[in-house]
Amino acid sequence: MKMFRKGLKGIVAVETKVASVDGEKGRLTYRGYDVGELTKTLTFEEAASLLWYGELPTDREVKECIQKIKDNRALSPLQWEVLQALPRDMSLMDVIRTLISLEGDQTYSGPPTVEQAIKLTAVIPTIIAHRTRLLANKDVVHPELQLSHVENYLYMLTGKKPLIAHVQALETYMILTMEHGMNASTFAARVTASTESDIVSSIVTAIGTMKGPLHGGAPTGVIALLEELKVSNDRKKTIKHKILSGEKLMGFGHRVYKTVDPRAEALKEKLLAMQVEDSWLHFAIEVEKEVVTILAELKPDRKLYTNVEFYATAIMRALSMDSTLFTPTFTAARMVGWTAHILEQAEDNVIFRPQSTYVGSEK
Repeated sequence: MKMFRKGLKGIVAVETKVASVDGEKGRLTYRGYDVGELTKTLTFEEAASLLWYGELPTDREVKECIQKIKDNRALSPLQWEVLQALPRDMSLMDVIRTLISLEGDQTYSGPPTVEQAIKLTAVIPTIIAHRTRLLANKDVVHPELQLSHVENYLYMLTGKKPLIAHVQALETYMILTMEHGMNASTFAARVTASTESDIVSSIVTAIGTMKGPLHGGAPTGVIALLEELKVSNDRKKTIKHKILSGEKLMGFGHRVYKTVDPRAEALKEKLLAMQVEDSWLHFAIEVEKEVVTILAELKPDRKLYTNVEFYATAIMRALSMDSTLFTPTFTAARMVGWTAHILEQAEDNVIFRPQSTYVGSEK
């Protein structure tokens, strides 16, 4: 008898050593290490090395990884030419997908490698930053080799060396979101990889999946919620109406976590530690308290708390990032997780081939 689960919910299709997501306990680990603890001690490059290689990197390995990322930040001449020719109304996620597809040369043939993963990870921030500045009719800011991955990303976006507190906040976010188990985009990447297609094709698949509003577009929905509540004459009444009418509150609840999202807690802790006077940050904390309280009152049988997108929005606001950068920045972080899974898929590959049940009529 065929087992049917809509959306494959609860079906285990992969055994992985990359990460573990425990929704019941609210715990996320990378290669066995608690992600909240990793954000206190590791840089983006160190966390990426952990996911790619499977072990905490030595000082020499970190230096090598950092140098390889720096060496691969620049766009190719073809990518730069195409970037300038793309329509201005083309979305940033579509631009990323197009520019990444141009990476598919001979250096990406054969089985996937860590070097390929590093190259793809290195170039994403440059694509985002160059496109953003071109649309703003500003000169592009070329990568600065003396800066770290996250610091360089902010530098290319603004043309200014960013504040340390801002770098730390964004780095925390990007470490926390670089991997999250068998989510939709990671599954999509592994499906493509399972056909023994190249790593670029697998990543393009993942980017297309990330673009969907039910996956990578969630932070934009949080902004809409916060802006609506900001102008509401009675926030509690507005929140209660949304809940009772069955409207989804973006930024609250998670398909996996049945308790507090550990990534949201780590982000909140980092934001509070920044000790900056940011009206959006304080407002977000107020809204969190009100919504969680009302949810507990109206839906006592459900455990709904803030998820990572809620405080990701607060970070983006604190950094004065436009909402159009939310999903692309998420993509820049998740590139590490996608490539780690593609590498793992190649180690013990079996093509994905689920079945379907025909429910149409016979003619």
